[in-house]
Amino acid sequence: MEPAKLYTKGNEAMKNLIDYIAKSLVDNPDDVIVSEVEGNSTTIIELKVAKDDLGKVIGKQGRTAKAMRTILSAASAKIKKRSVLEIIE
Repeated sequence: MEPAKLYTKGNEAMKNLIDYIAKSLVDNPDDVIVSEVEGNSTTIIELKVAKDDLGKVIGKQGRTAKAMRTILSAASAKIKKRSVLEIIE
């Protein structure tokens, strides 16, 4: 993915951000699926990866997942909307 795609507006930027980070971490980037569920004040970003790559996305004691959520939270604050990351098995 080109970094230029990260500079799109709003929720699409959040989705692209998670997609970029996840594809950088995993061995099977073609199996990364990022979708969003829009609510009134919150957007849920759902991340699905290959079963073998699940540990890489979560990290030791959930540190990688927590870092991704922190980055998403900071980026969401910039557009004044709350986003939540859910990693789906």
